[in-house]
Amino acid sequence: MQNGVFCHINNMKSYIFALVLCAGLFPAGCRDSPVDPEYVLKLPDIPQGWQAVLGEPKWQAEWFNDRGLKKTAIIHGTGGIEVSLLQTQAGAVLALPFWPEKGIRPGVFRPAGAIFPFDVSGKAVVLSWRGGVDAVLFRELASAGNTAGSAGNRLPQNFDWPRFRLLFDDPALNAEVRGDPWLADWSGIAKKTVQSGFDRRRLVPETRGMLKVSAGTGPWIGTSPFAAPLLFESDPVFPVRPDVDTWVSEEGLLHCNTETWILHKW
Repeated sequence: MQNGVFCHINNMKSYIFALVLCAGLFPAGCRDSPVDPEYVLKLPDIPQGWQAVLGEPKWQAEWFNDRGLKKTAIIHGTGGIEVSLLQTQAGAVLALPFWPEKGIRPGVFRPAGAIFPFDVSGKAVVLSWRGGVDAVLFRELASAGNTAGSAGNRLPQNFDWPRFRLLFDDPALNAEVRGDPWLADWSGIAKKTVQSGFDRRRLVPETRGMLKVSAGTGPWIGTSPFAAPLLFESDPVFPVRPDVDTWVSEEGLLHCNTETWILHKW
């Protein structure tokens, strides 16, 4: 399984792939060009804990259009905006929730996402929290490939996304990462994958320490939609790493890493 998740597509296979898409999945958009008409972005429901503490978010949607240009849009509510996507190769779509009135900008909380065309249903691109992990890995693979001069068979559009997703149904995969994929270091995983191929043994949690914080007992809500709230009986002790993590409660907004913590009360 180490390198099997990547599938090299030569010029002929790429041509056949485009023909199959045009003939089957997207007949209307392939008659004159590889650009499909607009797709509607369908957003997921937010976790109950986020809703209880923060309310409904705004969303920053990000995608690459039919010309390969990065596009962004701010969404209010449940979605409904239309986007054009390049039809002949896989692509990532992200939706980052944020709460400007709470001082929470896009990128602090983990995104929802989708991989086109695997997450298309009719004329909708269906974003999910699990798909957000895939979309971030897609972006990280692209970034690492641009830096390292990746061979074509290690580009994210040639990654076997359906096979990758099946890993999370395999009990042999690390149980913590199965429960919350955001515990893994996807940037580091992407860099190593570009350098030497995919290896499922890298799908393990980042090393974390513990930091005592003078704050309320919670419950504290994390930025991962998969993480359970933290509730303490006395002074909280949070899992920390070198990068800054954010937690929220009725008390306020907490930022912490291995060195320090800052609590901004509402």
